[in-house]
Amino acid sequence: MRSNGPTTRSEPATPVPPAGPERWLDRLQRMREGTAPPAPIAETLDFHLVEVEPGRAVFEGHPSPRAYNLQGTVHGGWIAAILDSALGCAIASGLPAGTSCTTTELSIRYVRPLRSESGPVRAEGRVVHAGRRLATAEGRLFGVRDGKLYAHAATSCLILPLEAEPAGAQAAGEASNAAGSTA
Repeated sequence: MRSNGPTTRSEPATPVPPAGPERWLDRLQRMREGTAPPAPIAETLDFHLVEVEPGRAVFEGHPSPRAYNLQGTVHGGWIAAILDSALGCAIASGLPAGTSCTTTELSIRYVRPLRSESGPVRAEGRVVHAGRRLATAEGRLFGVRDGKLYAHAATSCLILPLEAEPAGAQAAGEASNAAGSTA
């Protein structure tokens, strides 16, 4: 009999740290080459970085039936994740060392259903605007074999400085937030 309970998955050995003093482009190129670890979400959802250059990133994946929704097609969340990765990495590829970015908005248009039989897909993200505090990118998800467009997306990302926190500051901040303290 099949269990309907949650599947246990192992956690990554160590969390992936921000790029820090390394330029994001250098780190992303090392990820593509396999000499730097990928983001845990890419391993979980089975997609990977295949191309990166300043202002452009491409991920490829082949969703299995494990990514299906109740309608028998690939869940929109899987499509959103691979597109968000391509868009975010396209933006990150142009960031200097000591900065990072986070998605503030993600808009997706699903064009046709995606199934495992569709074969591998590619998500390509390209920067549209890169400012000091905000960047935008657009992307497309298309079939590698059939060339069909499955979805397209746009994002806005906030550019953030990576600041070193004093040891214990994060834990202390979480404790005061839990206690309802406001600073």
